[in-house]
Amino acid sequence: MNQPQTSAEDVRIAESSGDQNQYLTFQIGHEMFAVGILHIREIIEYGSLTTVPMMPEFVRGVINLRGSVVPVIDLSARFGRGESTVNRRSCIVILEVEGSTGDEDQLQEVGIIVDAVSEVLEIPPTEIEPAPGFGARIRADFIAGMGKVQGQFVILLNVDQALNTRELAELDSTVDAPRDGYDS
Repeated sequence: MNQPQTSAEDVRIAESSGDQNQYLTFQIGHEMFAVGILHIREIIEYGSLTTVPMMPEFVRGVINLRGSVVPVIDLSARFGRGESTVNRRSCIVILEVEGSTGDEDQLQEVGIIVDAVSEVLEIPPTEIEPAPGFGARIRADFIAGMGKVQGQFVILLNVDQALNTRELAELDSTVDAPRDGYDS
């Protein structure tokens, strides 16, 4: 089986360096995306997900990660491109994003399905352009910037927006609302 090129050890080494210019790059469809390494918790092989009824289309299910229930988001579907096709290089990247429970903000683990993990790259701030105001095929608030890597652009995701747990909770509450006289 063909494993992703970036291991959890690579992520730990990059994280321990404290360099905020490092990004994990991955592919969704034919596009390259990147997430700041400080958001990455780990990368795991794609495994079986437990589906949760009545969730938004982009929530593929949950996994059990060492006793914690972690929701798994299909980024392709979240970006309005349809469901990802799982292949042998597909994996789940576990991220830590801003979440909230009541009045407190805290970090929450969320998994994202990616087609393939590429590598950890250093992208200096001088090589990062602002997010485009138009023409992107995903919501502008999901984009933190455009990194230039070897003459190609890499979309730098704003994970706190793209995986906004408050927005996901609001979607969830609309699903849980009683309908047609039925009580929950």
